[in-house]
Amino acid sequence: MAHHTITVTINGETEIVTVPSHMTLLEMLREELALTGTKNGCASGECGACTVMMNGAPVNSCLVLAVETDGAEIMTVEGLAHDHTLDPLQEAFVESGAVQCGFCTPGMLISSKSLLMRNPNPTDHDIREALVGNLCRCTGYVRIVDGVRQAAKLVASDTK
Repeated sequence: MAHHTITVTINGETEIVTVPSHMTLLEMLREELALTGTKNGCASGECGACTVMMNGAPVNSCLVLAVETDGAEIMTVEGLAHDHTLDPLQEAFVESGAVQCGFCTPGMLISSKSLLMRNPNPTDHDIREALVGNLCRCTGYVRIVDGVRQAAKLVASDTK
């Protein structure tokens, strides 16, 4: 089995990791780097629980081979908080009750963060469209959409 040494930036930190050819980004994050916030829901790209940002775009980490991340920048849910302070999006999810069992939450947060980075004032339609690849069986999405909308308002008021 072939192994490859890759250099990848994860949550702002450069990591040099030796991975087998068949290892997914999800497996590398969880098994090699102990970043277990990213969840394995379906291993087929259907649920969005494993969503991370790769070079600024959301991807299903279960569908990306670790070797494909050589030279890439990855953001996981662990990269949202800074200096023990939650990201405004995380705060808004907590305040709006968007977190239920929590299994889908990391993927929802990353997809939402990606949306807010490219569109800081999204409509409800924009939010729902950005979350289309993320499944939740607990909240019915209303509280999640509320959380993203609330985060957009928090970010907008912080920039004024």
